[in-house]
Amino acid sequence: MNGNSLKFYLGCGVALLAALLLLGSVQNEYVFFASYVVLQFIVLAIAWNILGGYAGYVNFGTSAFFALGGYSALFMIKAFAAPLVVQIIVAAMFTGVLGLGIGLLSLRLRGIFFSIATVAMAIICETIITNTEFLGGAKGVQMTRPDPIAPFTSYTKMLFFVMAIMTIAAIIIARYIENSWIGRGLRAIRDNEEAAECMGVPTLRLKLIATVISGALMGAAGAPFPMYMSFIEPVSAFSLNYSVSALAMPIIGGTSSWLGPVIGAVLLGTVQQLVTVTISSELNVLIVGVLLVFFVVAAPQGILGLFKKRAEAPKPAAGGAAK
Repeated sequence: MNGNSLKFYLGCGVALLAALLLLGSVQNEYVFFASYVVLQFIVLAIAWNILGGYAGYVNFGTSAFFALGGYSALFMIKAFAAPLVVQIIVAAMFTGVLGLGIGLLSLRLRGIFFSIATVAMAIICETIITNTEFLGGAKGVQMTRPDPIAPFTSYTKMLFFVMAIMTIAAIIIARYIENSWIGRGLRAIRDNEEAAECMGVPTLRLKLIATVISGALMGAAGAPFPMYMSFIEPVSAFSLNYSVSALAMPIIGGTSSWLGPVIGAVLLGTVQQLVTVTISSELNVLIVGVLLVFFVVAAPQGILGLFKKRAEAPKPAAGGAAK
């Protein structure tokens, strides 16, 4: 293990320790309620970036994977009274397999045609769920939270810590992909897919791997949603806000690295939660739109791109500075 990897894993351990300290030192439940949302968006942004940032395939179907993760968990609760860990595992497996199937059908499309296919997929999935009575149909299902597992004193705190673990896991997966042959291949696809194919890069296989991992992470992020809200129904679960936010956050932070989605999600998610408390939740979409337009125009490489550009800028010579 080299020095950078050691620092990375040490940072992950410190972040998890900070989450534990927060659980013991803060009593206000809303802090964990809001922090859960920020962590959830970090996972969604990272998941989107694996396919949209590394490979350049813009996915507007995040809300479908997220919602199907929640409904997979609901199915496991109603059918088997499964615990939360099992719900998350099943949701990740289901949405991962769904990602594989959708990838086989749509990844031969490129550009706007692929993006339109993901929107159509989201609409189809929402229609199916709306007409499935066992999952509540259009009216939704009211959930009753079970007692929290020791040492947690509330279910909200437990969900916060579970999402913190999922966030660390998503970051580790994204970093591994970025530094592995998978990441190099995906970047080659993003830069020039035809040239990558000519050089022997297994483009379809790499895109399928990215779709499966991306879909699994999105589904895992959505699995605790029914218990988090104590209610689930198609309109809110399939909200386009999840797709737009998951796309905007990596663009704001920077799509070239695993760190970009984390920065964008923390920035945008925190601002949205503050605005929800102080002004109105109706402004959340407006904030996303304004920040997205600003960064697309002023900083197309995101916040990481700005720092990189500043670091690479030539410094004036000492003599010239003196003059």
